[in-house]
Amino acid sequence: MRVLIAEDDPVSRRLLQAALVKWGYEVIVTANGKEAWDALQAPDAPSLLVLDWLMPEMDGVEVCREARKTPALKSAYIILLTSRGSKEDIVEGLEAGADDYVTKPFDHGELRARVQVGSRVVQLQSALADRVTELEEAIANVKQLQGLLPICCYCKKIRDDGNYWHRVESYITGHANVRFSHGICPDCSEKLKADLNI
Repeated sequence: MRVLIAEDDPVSRRLLQAALVKWGYEVIVTANGKEAWDALQAPDAPSLLVLDWLMPEMDGVEVCREARKTPALKSAYIILLTSRGSKEDIVEGLEAGADDYVTKPFDHGELRARVQVGSRVVQLQSALADRVTELEEAIANVKQLQGLLPICCYCKKIRDDGNYWHRVESYITGHANVRFSHGICPDCSEKLKADLNI
């Protein structure tokens, strides 16, 4: 999984990158909020973000707010790194759109656990989105026959809503995902033989 990190402090940035790479993540590194925002405009932008709160040009909270306004990024999982530990600050970050936070200096075990949670959420959202797409495609392709079918008791043609009569095969083919192969049943075979004196 790809993770974007945005951290303006070079030492913290290298520590973050080294830890995430060690844990098996592909890391995209940015040095401030503006670089992070630019990286998030790419069509294949990561869905898991680790953002420092205080950065030049654009801080982590601003990136959160902008991400939540952008349809392609609404489901991104955002972890804020912050030296601010008050409840008011945490609430501000979460209300801006962050999903989680880690206080600095970060504990490697805690960061790893929180990133793993984010990774699971992103994977579940992706699987759910794929499933929804499959279901929408299936629904679009399903044709169903419903209600009463007016059928002639002699020739077996079916009447449509426009009062036109159709052969059973053409009507059902147009209203259901069905194709016909033709054969002859044993009763009709015996009747045909009798009619032909075979």
